[in-house]
Amino acid sequence: MAKVTIIGATGQVGSYVAHAVSQFPHVQEMCLFGRVGNEKYLDGLAHDMMDSFAARGTNTRVSFGTNEKELRGSDIIVLTSGVPRKADQTRLDLALENAKIVKQYAEMVGRMAPDSILIVITNPVDIMTSVALKYSGMMPHRVFGLGTHLDSMRLKACLAEFFNVHVSEVHTRIIGEHGDSMVPMWSATTIGGIQIDNLLGAAKVPREEMIERVKNSGTYIIQSKGSTVYGPGDAIATLIKTIVEDENRMLTVSTQIRWDIVGQEGICISVPTRVTRGGVFPIAVWMADDEVKAFSNSVEVIKDVLKKVYSILDKK
Repeated sequence: MAKVTIIGATGQVGSYVAHAVSQFPHVQEMCLFGRVGNEKYLDGLAHDMMDSFAARGTNTRVSFGTNEKELRGSDIIVLTSGVPRKADQTRLDLALENAKIVKQYAEMVGRMAPDSILIVITNPVDIMTSVALKYSGMMPHRVFGLGTHLDSMRLKACLAEFFNVHVSEVHTRIIGEHGDSMVPMWSATTIGGIQIDNLLGAAKVPREEMIERVKNSGTYIIQSKGSTVYGPGDAIATLIKTIVEDENRMLTVSTQIRWDIVGQEGICISVPTRVTRGGVFPIAVWMADDEVKAFSNSVEVIKDVLKKVYSILDKK
């Protein structure tokens, strides 16, 4: 049984994740965590959720708080706090402002729940995952970010639509930055178990158009309705289910890479990763030459921003 804590539960994504995750049988307790001054809202949210759980017959305890001691005993902590991205901003524009917030919470988690698994959602997620890992002092396999997991699902949906097949027949991955330098792994994309380039209709797949659609999906949703909630919310819930049920799934999330991952190491970026109850473990895979080049470029994008962020955070 697991205790799942949502830092930033008063936000739309945080509250949706709390509600979605509570339906999993292995989640025994849901802790809604927020800033000092938000106690009344958190209390109301907890009561609202308890009513929902009673209506659907869910036996999950709900607690809430703003004191870091509430983090104790957490098996999984989801960090969603941060300034939301505006439609005219890139994820990297947010880096410094959100890094200060993530550093504060990461230090709390490191003090109160160092044996938990910390999932970072705050954007730009690759930068924030590296920041959370450094300032929490936790082991690398216990800290990871949402990364390109949702981007991979978005590409999966595009391909299912194009080939007119059930989405479960499509297997594909986007690696690298959750942002403009993301890298689609066409070499690892299959439809019904058949490598995409072996399909007669492969030449007609509008690959560049699909990737642009994936890149701009979040911006489009923000412009249309103000925020992205359900897509990231269910992507996060899937990760939590994978952990609490120890499914040993291979997912594409932002984790600290080793030298055997295309000769790069030290930063957090999305790669194929085994996700388990014990943590996350990146997997070295073969890539086409153009994918290796694009991934290396994506690494450099993250490194450049991270260097600037650390130079400011380390002065404080």
